[in-house]
Amino acid sequence: MKKILLCFGTRPEAIKMASLVHELKKSGKFTVEVCVTAQHREMLDQVLNFFEIVPDYDLDIMKANQTLNELSGRIFISIDSIVEKAKPDVVLVHGDTTTSAICAWAAFHRGIKVGHVEAGLRTFDKLAPFPEEMNRQITGRIADFHFAPTSMSTQHLLNEGVDKKTIVTTGNTVIDSLLWTKNKLDSGYQNDTLDNLRQLIDFNKKVILVTGHRRENFGDGFLNICHALKKLSNNTEVEIVYPVHLNPNVQKPVLELLSSTQNIHLINPLDYPAFVWMMSQSHFIITDSGGVQEEAPSLGKPVLVMRNTTERPEAIDAGTVILVGTDTQKIFETAEELLANNETYKKMQHAHNPYGDGKACMRIVEYLEQKL
Repeated sequence: MKKILLCFGTRPEAIKMASLVHELKKSGKFTVEVCVTAQHREMLDQVLNFFEIVPDYDLDIMKANQTLNELSGRIFISIDSIVEKAKPDVVLVHGDTTTSAICAWAAFHRGIKVGHVEAGLRTFDKLAPFPEEMNRQITGRIADFHFAPTSMSTQHLLNEGVDKKTIVTTGNTVIDSLLWTKNKLDSGYQNDTLDNLRQLIDFNKKVILVTGHRRENFGDGFLNICHALKKLSNNTEVEIVYPVHLNPNVQKPVLELLSSTQNIHLINPLDYPAFVWMMSQSHFIITDSGGVQEEAPSLGKPVLVMRNTTERPEAIDAGTVILVGTDTQKIFETAEELLANNETYKKMQHAHNPYGDGKACMRIVEYLEQKL
């Protein structure tokens, strides 16, 4: 029986790989093992617990204030011994994180095939997003199997000379995990975080959910974002909910500029089911996240993206997201338009989600069954 080792380290990766772990095990045709680097420790553990995944290997490489080079070196050294011990036939990595790129490279050095989940996303700007754009390009050069979420990402790979027989257009696995989570919530799932949110927030008002964590927005970018949210909070019919990322470069400006505003709720990062619930309860979402651009349209929620470019242009073409960058006035005016203009809002709300039907993991497993 062929062995597959899935490697991931951050919360977004874990969310997008969780359904694939279960689908591979359900197949019964593979020995399946999971290795986590714990690039995000606490947030990763929440996702593992919710999706009932117990890693076979936990590298626990999280360290305060480590540089990208320190992080990369520690992953490289740690994952090499795991790959040597586990002797997998294929290593599956996801997307664009430092964990993904380094684990793919380590597998390549050991002569092990690599499968890249969420392959082919591109901005063609190596500094935006940083370092993710180069991580995904490096991983794409190493990978033997490419699981592309959309036809556009497939075309990027073909343009780069990747053999079309090694590419499968699958949809995005995040939709699989989102729908699984929504079903669980609809079936009565409860936790303390959900109870606290119900008590804290006035859902009779229009709730704007905000997330932000991108390195390229550190400094002036986050100051501009905070000024835009401050202006939005002058609308008394609005409740702004902002789970603040733990990075000090995010915490400092957000807490200094927004903590005293009555209708802005600065809260701790949410566990995944609570975040999905908050997305479903929101009027719209302001974010610099990649995953939210994919998830929110499945819930009928418009998204304003606080980035100057996105590797997910399908969402822009479909009309489910608008790029607003970190310009204070553009964020404010676009949000005000969504609040005031019902026709604009409904057009985004009912636009088609280009990221899949919740069967991406099944397509990946079927391909691996054939190839292995």
